[in-house]
Amino acid sequence: MLTLSGVGKRYSTGDRALTDIELILPKGQVMALIGPSGAGKSTLIRCVNRLVEPTQGSIRLEGTELTKLSGHKLRHARRSMGMIFQEYALVDRLTVMENVLSGQLGYVGFWRSFLRRYPQEAVTEAFRLLERVGLSHAIDKRADALSGGQRQRVGIARALLQSPKLLLVDEPTASLDPKTSRQIMRLIRELCAERDLAAIINIHDVALAQQFADRIVGLRAGEIVFDGQPSELTSEMLTTIYGEEDWDTTPEPIDDEAVDDGPEASSYPANMPAMAAGSAR
Repeated sequence: MLTLSGVGKRYSTGDRALTDIELILPKGQVMALIGPSGAGKSTLIRCVNRLVEPTQGSIRLEGTELTKLSGHKLRHARRSMGMIFQEYALVDRLTVMENVLSGQLGYVGFWRSFLRRYPQEAVTEAFRLLERVGLSHAIDKRADALSGGQRQRVGIARALLQSPKLLLVDEPTASLDPKTSRQIMRLIRELCAERDLAAIINIHDVALAQQFADRIVGLRAGEIVFDGQPSELTSEMLTTIYGEEDWDTTPEPIDDEAVDDGPEASSYPANMPAMAAGSAR
């Protein structure tokens, strides 16, 4: 579905952020990007949707070469890539519903969006998505009145209103407490399964990546140094990715069934792979 071949990024300062990235992401797979700060995780995600311009290589989404697109064709291609941001990227003075409907900007254009003239089917879908992410009670609340977890749920609903084929998720739990972080990762995982969506999630928390991702890719200094299943991420490999540390000294995993996730949490099968090998924080 998504293929990256020889992708590199060098900034005008001469600093190289990515070197010869080779990745194939099949439909429906949830892939976590891990690695130390400055490893190139955010740059890689932003190269896919061209928020950052790669300096070399090929990026193909369902056969379309994204690096060759510009103008209208690039805007059209971005409809297929829903972006979920670390800092939510909501408009604080707008309501929850208005922020979600802004996910239709790529379809209705700026002026129709500015005048709140959205197709009825988009409004109906926005209501449905807000119910799915547990925010049907907050439709008319301003975004600045929400908690961090609620704001992230708005961002998820907004991305899904684009009807994307791919989710690009940049540090979705960085500003959240541990319980809310688990809820948000579980929700993203469930929604990808329900919609057969592929996702790339840039995340610092290794334990969350191991619990909720199908595949983990480790970056160090802009290069891929690990690509495999969560169960294959050993202490030795964590040392390769992050550097020397006692990765075997970790807290006991939280028993999911012992956690009261509250009325907004969504369920997830209890047989997920166990958390292992610690957090990168």
